[in-house]
Amino acid sequence: MIEIILIGGGGHCVSCIDVIEMENRFKIAGIVDQNEKIGNKVLGYEIIGTDKDIPALLKSYNYFHLTIGQIGKPDVRLKISSMFQGSSAIFPTLVSPLAYVSKHASIGAGTIVMHFAMINAGAHVGEHCIINSKSLIEHDAEVGDFCHVATGAIVNGGVKIGRESFLGSASVTKQSTVIPDNSFVKANILFK
Repeated sequence: MIEIILIGGGGHCVSCIDVIEMENRFKIAGIVDQNEKIGNKVLGYEIIGTDKDIPALLKSYNYFHLTIGQIGKPDVRLKISSMFQGSSAIFPTLVSPLAYVSKHASIGAGTIVMHFAMINAGAHVGEHCIINSKSLIEHDAEVGDFCHVATGAIVNGGVKIGRESFLGSASVTKQSTVIPDNSFVKANILFK
């Protein structure tokens, strides 16, 4: 089985581990987090280093996934991903077996689709996105890179979400709406 290194050991990491275990394509070789957490475990997987260890890890591992959560701006995720530029690192797309992704949809590298999420025909999701549990990306919608569509959020047909945006839990976007880059949509909001 292919080994993968997870970057970030917080709550989002816990959810990602569950998806990775269910998908059964990768073996988690370790987690990168803060220095004081080295040696701790997340769901039985050891924190083996910090972001300063990424250059050394790139010599032994090919597959990585950003398991740093994103509430609001993705600054930390962007900073860490920039450390991989020019490397041979592979960020696979991860999809829960409990999610539905149309064969007519596309999903970028490093994106994770969590349990019971749905991505319909003609939708396009960019790179390094979090499509969280029970969220819906409807037909022909576009989600830019480094976006987080939180739990239960609904992105209706033809919506365009700019890169580095956050849609809060249970938010709803009116069809064909354009949400600019770097937007923050609060939970339980109708965006029109």
